[in-house]
Amino acid sequence: MTTTSLVRAELARLTATPLARLAFIALMIVPLLYGGAYLWANRDPYAKLDQIPAAIVNQDAGATRDGDHVNYGKDVAKQALDGGDFKWTKTTAADARSGVRNGTYDFVVTIPHDFSESLVSAQSDTPKRAELVLTTADTNSYLASTIAGQAGKTLRTAVAERVGKQAASTLLVGLADVRDSLGDAADGAGQLASGAASAVSGANALADGTGKLASGAATLASGTAALPAQTAKLNDGAQQVASGASSLASGLATAQQQTAALPAQTAALDSGAQQVADGNRRLAEKVDSFSPDVAALQPIDPDAVIAGIEKNLPQGATLTDAQRAQITAAVTQVNGAGASAKQTYEMTKSSVDQLRDGSAQVAAGTSALASAAPTLSSGIASAASGASALSSGASQVAGGTSQLAAAAPALSSGASQLSTGAASADQGAKSLASGLTKLQSGSSELATKLDQGRTKIPASTADTRSAQASVISDPVKVGTDDIAKASNYGAGLAPFFISLAAWIGMYALFLILKPISKRAITAVRKPLAVVFGGWLTPVLLGLVQMVALFFIVRFALDLDVVHAGGTIAVMVLASATFAAVIMALNVLLGSVGQFLGLVLMLVQLVTAGGTFPWQTLPGPLAALHFALPMTYSVDAIRQTMYGGNLGTAWSDAGVLLCWMLGALLVSFVVTARQTRSRTLRDLRPSLIG
Repeated sequence: MTTTSLVRAELARLTATPLARLAFIALMIVPLLYGGAYLWANRDPYAKLDQIPAAIVNQDAGATRDGDHVNYGKDVAKQALDGGDFKWTKTTAADARSGVRNGTYDFVVTIPHDFSESLVSAQSDTPKRAELVLTTADTNSYLASTIAGQAGKTLRTAVAERVGKQAASTLLVGLADVRDSLGDAADGAGQLASGAASAVSGANALADGTGKLASGAATLASGTAALPAQTAKLNDGAQQVASGASSLASGLATAQQQTAALPAQTAALDSGAQQVADGNRRLAEKVDSFSPDVAALQPIDPDAVIAGIEKNLPQGATLTDAQRAQITAAVTQVNGAGASAKQTYEMTKSSVDQLRDGSAQVAAGTSALASAAPTLSSGIASAASGASALSSGASQVAGGTSQLAAAAPALSSGASQLSTGAASADQGAKSLASGLTKLQSGSSELATKLDQGRTKIPASTADTRSAQASVISDPVKVGTDDIAKASNYGAGLAPFFISLAAWIGMYALFLILKPISKRAITAVRKPLAVVFGGWLTPVLLGLVQMVALFFIVRFALDLDVVHAGGTIAVMVLASATFAAVIMALNVLLGSVGQFLGLVLMLVQLVTAGGTFPWQTLPGPLAALHFALPMTYSVDAIRQTMYGGNLGTAWSDAGVLLCWMLGALLVSFVVTARQTRSRTLRDLRPSLIG
């Protein structure tokens, strides 16, 4: 009996009766139903998220931003409803909460009443983080709650991007305005520097003039310092003249009796009068010598001074009220001192002129008296009249010298005040010139710094600012570089469920297949042929199952497969390997081995890493991940189906081939032993079936 005849005999046994054929067909389609139906149900669940019922509750009261009313909650709700990512329903808080409890909604997103206010507070001194409240109930679906969490993050990201873009746009517009303003400020500072330079020139000229004024005032004060003493002496002399003239008048009554001595006396009187007249003339000349200096003391117009200063200031700049008052006070003080000095001088000059004229009259009278003395006896009447005139003139001279003596201290004091005021004005003018120099230097530096600051802010247009705001609000974009990509969720699960379907298919077939023919062991005594005969039957049936499952996956479910031939080859290899493993368990342990095949499937269901990464497994299960064959069938199908590393697929196929050969070797060893002898265990009835 050959291997081929053993296969034909087993297949004939499976189809001998209608019931057997029905059972055979049912077991053949078990893996197709398992793999196809599960993958069909989970082909692309994310494409139907719009069928998941969800509620959105907007309680936002809005807020005021830059004078405008905004309601971000309304915008978020509209964006969610228009997006259609879920089957959104806009409702009230009470309805939403009861809806989650009774399963009407899988989850609820609530926008609180202070949502907009919190977002706007980012521009205030008390910023507050806005909040979206997500209400879920795992009794509806744990995965729905998980998806709800992602939906909440998506809404949060959209809101953050929008608000961030608005904030960034406002900031960039502000920077652009600052840049323009800095340019205007730099131009203004340049004009200020230019005006300050002109002001410095004018202030220097003013300081030069006030310096000359101070020097002249000091000279005048020095010249008038001795005037009180001189006028006091002049007054004493004038009083003496007046007294003498009075005595002369009173003595003329007896002049007729004393005419003999008159010529000598009149000659002496003439000499004294001439001396007095000469002294008074020199005094008048001394006073007249001050006339140019006093004439130069013209009043200064404060408004003209202020206008001259402001004319040299930068465009738009003016003196403060305090500065105007200070300048006006200083000029007024100078004018007052000058006017006082001028008035005192004029009074002194008038008195000295009167004294000069009076003394000249006295000198003329005494001269005439001296010349007339020889003939005095004949003209005593005329002498008496002249003496009377002399007495009157002397009194006038005495009055003038008294006024001059009284005015001299005021003139000296006024000249001193004028000198002090002129010195103060000179100091103020120099301080003004120094301050304007600093103003010129500072404004020049200000213009330079403002221009440097302006150039550090990049120029931008409205389009540029819009693009910059978009980047600032959403600075990171996650790009994808898929080396190997599953087309959808179903394709992602396909390698795992194809491998499970291959194992389940073999397990189900061995419920009706005989692992090895006991008759062949007894009659043929060729263990290798018996083993291959028992193995090839499920392999051929598994080939049919895997090809049919591939067509379901590729065409019925329309899942993308990059390497179709390689995928089919791996599926068939995995089915043949699983057939060898389950057969070895059955040959070695009988019905107990069949049960262990179910246990082994359950273990591989956990350790194969078909859903979550194997790194998330507990330590012992992670170790089994590398030991069991389904791990390598799942990985190999991934590589061929997604277009991954074919070298890895060949390595996985090598591991499966080792498992298959090892399992066949176990079956061969047990079969070879049974061809030589039987044990009581071999003859013991099966525990199952």
